[in-house]
Amino acid sequence: MKKTYKLQNLCCASCAAKIENALNKLDFIDSATVNVMTQKLILETENQDSDFLINQVQKIIRKYEPDCKILL
Repeated sequence: MKKTYKLQNLCCASCAAKIENALNKLDFIDSATVNVMTQKLILETENQDSDFLINQVQKIIRKYEPDCKILL
């Protein structure tokens, strides 16, 4: 399932690349793309537990870009 999320306060292309690489290493994410220009995160996953998914993704995002958050 493909899910698109809007990101707020993602301002560094280098951080976006680090976030994308970290997300792509997770077992429960098939593919992750972070676009700093559009402030979007696109995830492809079969994980049906969206609360778990959002929490794990947000932890990784905050590791590299502390002020960035996912807008639901």
